Amino acid sequence: MNMQNTESLAPPPPRDLRSMRLPMVMMRDILLKTIFRKNTNTSSEIAAAICLPVQITQELVDMAREQKLLEAMGTLNANSGNEMGYQLTDAGKARALDALGQSEYFGAMPVPLDVYSEQVERQSIRNIQITRGQLTNAMGHLVLPPTLLDQLGPAVSAGRSILMYGPPGNGKSSISNGIRDALGDRVYVPRAIEYAGQVITVYDPIVHTAVDEVEEDMSSLRRAKRFDQRYVCCERPTVVTGGELSLKMLDLVYNPTARTYQAPLQLKSTGGIFIVDDLGRQEEPPQALINRWIVPLEESKDILGLQSGEKFEVPFDTLVIFSTNFHPNEIFDQAALRRIFFKIKIDGPSQEDFLKIFAMVARKKGMPLDEAALVHLLKKKYPTIDNIYANYQPVFLIDQMISICEFEGIPYQMSPELIDRAWGNMFVKDEKIVK
Repeated sequence: MNMQNTESLAPPPPRDLRSMRLPMVMMRDILLKTIFRKNTNTSSEIAAAICLPVQITQELVDMAREQKLLEAMGTLNANSGNEMGYQLTDAGKARALDALGQSEYFGAMPVPLDVYSEQVERQSIRNIQITRGQLTNAMGHLVLPPTLLDQLGPAVSAGRSILMYGPPGNGKSSISNGIRDALGDRVYVPRAIEYAGQVITVYDPIVHTAVDEVEEDMSSLRRAKRFDQRYVCCERPTVVTGGELSLKMLDLVYNPTARTYQAPLQLKSTGGIFIVDDLGRQEEPPQALINRWIVPLEESKDILGLQSGEKFEVPFDTLVIFSTNFHPNEIFDQAALRRIFFKIKIDGPSQEDFLKIFAMVARKKGMPLDEAALVHLLKKKYPTIDNIYANYQPVFLIDQMISICEFEGIPYQMSPELIDRAWGNMFVKDEKIVK
């Protein structure tokens, strides 16, 4: 998606206080808390801190002045562009401290949940159309059977759930990352959203990659004013979880000290991809995890709960990729399987593809190929494991031989003897340990 399309998806800046659709008292208190915490003085400084246009910020400042919570300090020096400076009155300081006691949140004004829902619809992952070329380019470093792309393409374009299953070590994680790379466009992530007077922070620098617009275009300052600064322009997010995933991680995170909420992982991944790797290795059984996803996957909405016990709906616009080494029938009932839209088996490579991968890895790592070593590998070693090939094995074997060569102080090379030594580290001999 090009920059023009990204701009057309941008959330427009609010026009006035009324169009903010936030409680006036909440906006005023966030203004006071921000001035108190950040020690900002001028309207333009305050506007930058609360991520609102200067004219709306000025409306808030004027309202606080009428309520005797702010007072003008007179004109500041030339460094401030001769802007009027403001400071909290004693009543304003008292109100700021009282408000901080109720919630420590200050800074960017939150986006109301219903306004954010409209933005999610505009930039929905289900609006993306992935071409075969895009997917092939993103998977270029992998040797995959052509039929696999036939299955993956429609699955990614649909923006629906995908279950990838098959024996370990065949690139399910790499394929998931390739899908992420194929998306390639941007979304707007709110710094925080508001529901029922509660603030939920969403933007997370660990999950979200902000786009550095200065490098993109010299007119970035002009463009910055074109979208609501309460959002951050980011690459489509990707959240990857593995054996550590628990049901609790899918709930709102409440900070009792700050009295604020943090969005759960699946809300942070809105507009992007949520990868559940190694399904079946978590503490909770896979069936319990999939049951938690049933409503979001079917209805494109998730249900979260506040500390008060109140439940509310948030948009669920995420491509969920489940990856497992188990057969689906072993870990799910049929009702759960019906709700996963695409089921794709990722098998080990054929002997021909295995050799292609082996040659590609050897070339990349500077390891010369040796015919006798390859014949020994295919005729002597693989028959001992029923000729079952896996995508991870070429990298493993070549890295082992490189380590041996470096230890022995000899040039990189492969031979039947080095193959045997490398093979010995790939599998553990099945034997009883006498204690």
